[in-house]
Amino acid sequence: MTAPSYDYLIVGAGLTGAVVARQLADAGKRCLVIDRRPHIAGNCYTEEVRGINVHRYGAHIFHTSDRAVWDYVNRFAEFNNYVNSPVALFHDELYNLPFNMNTFSKMWGITTPQQARAIIDEQRAQAAVEGEPANLEEQALSLVGRDIFTKLVKEYTEKQWGRSCADLPASIIKRLPVRFTYDNNYFNDRYQGIPMGGYTAMVERMLKGVEVRCGVDFKDVDRSAFGHVVYTGPVDEYFGFALGNLEWRTVRFETELLEGVDNWQGNAVVNYTSHDVPFTRIIEHKHFEFGLDASGNPLPDTVISREYSSAWKPGDEPYYPVNDERNNALYAEYAKLAAAEEGVTFAGRLGVYKYYDMAPCIKAALELSQRLLGK
Repeated sequence: MTAPSYDYLIVGAGLTGAVVARQLADAGKRCLVIDRRPHIAGNCYTEEVRGINVHRYGAHIFHTSDRAVWDYVNRFAEFNNYVNSPVALFHDELYNLPFNMNTFSKMWGITTPQQARAIIDEQRAQAAVEGEPANLEEQALSLVGRDIFTKLVKEYTEKQWGRSCADLPASIIKRLPVRFTYDNNYFNDRYQGIPMGGYTAMVERMLKGVEVRCGVDFKDVDRSAFGHVVYTGPVDEYFGFALGNLEWRTVRFETELLEGVDNWQGNAVVNYTSHDVPFTRIIEHKHFEFGLDASGNPLPDTVISREYSSAWKPGDEPYYPVNDERNNALYAEYAKLAAAEEGVTFAGRLGVYKYYDMAPCIKAALELSQRLLGK
């Protein structure tokens, strides 16, 4: 029997695949990384347009409090000091996010934390949510009351998920911080920023010395050439959707180069929180790097992307797993099939049907690499 040509086939050149490939290659393993897209870096892929690093699959802001993960990514990129401070537009009213004293001051004309707490406490009492919130609407009302929920949560979330807030799990809104300080920094993490030169350059450095083939579909690969497969594609697709489709939300982008416009919206991220606007947000990419090119010169043009959320269908790019009762039960059945599949490890957002921020994704990939190497 002919020995495999490679120790590992890694399916997917996103963050999970790149980190696993780096760790295995550093341990002396021969790896081939494939991706059916024509580029590496997965959903954090950035493409330079007129000196602007455009986030082709939506905004990616790196943040973590895990020093080991931060040190790891800094091996491959130097990060700037960008701080994520989105704003939200509800009709003609502009609010700071996350919910903080700037938000409350604009909403109610107040100036102190005591005043804000009094209004929120009164509205929470009026909502009369008893016990553990049963859905997103109850969770939001129990956190911030009716005004914030109505203007900044309800319609935006319904656009994003395509269903009523009363039909969404409460856990979604728990990711949004509420602060009684004048602090517009969206994340509480100790480390935050954007890799200078873009994410694609960072992933290129991760994959240095590793064989990578883009535009290659897993189904077209002869698996006998590989000792083991690390599969980061959709787990239901791997099994031919034998048990049915897992549900996802997808995102469609309308990206536009605006020549001669040096500053279109004044912020990297503006959320549109009312139903009368069909998109969920607009990204102005140059603001992730302070409107400057690689040499520190002001950029004369700008690029914006409007984001539209919709239900996934075959052929679309899956973005966010719909982790409701039905889909979690279906994934549990696919997980049984995955566990029984010899010579294959399922990993990453698509492989384990789990939403990952970038830092937890990298940490999970590092831990997976250790297990594969028997450490």
